[in-house]
Amino acid sequence: MKKAMTLTLAAALFSLPVMAAGDAEAGKGKAAICAACHGADGKTLIPGYPNLNGQNEQYLVYALKAYKNKERNGGNAMLMQAQAAMLSDTDIDNLAAYFSQM
Repeated sequence: MKKAMTLTLAAALFSLPVMAAGDAEAGKGKAAICAACHGADGKTLIPGYPNLNGQNEQYLVYALKAYKNKERNGGNAMLMQAQAAMLSDTDIDNLAAYFSQM
C-alpha cells in the first residue's frame, strides 16, 4: 500500500509541468484585458496590484482557477473573480504560459 501511494505521488509530481503547459502565443492574445491593471508588459503601475511578468506558471494557473471558483476572496477578488469567470481552463493555461515566459 505504501509503495502504491509513493508511486501515485511521484506520478502526480512529474505530471505537474505538463498539466500547466499552455500556449504562450495564444495567451498573448488573451492578455490585452489584463494590461489595464497589470500593465502591457506584465508590470503594473498601480500600487498593490501584482506584477505578472515572470510569475510561476503553475502558480498563475492555481490563482486564476481559485478566482474563477470563488475560492479567493481578499483584496480585489471581486474584480478578479469576474475576469476569471470569463476564461476557460485552456485560456487560463495559455495566459499563465504567456506571463511566465515574459
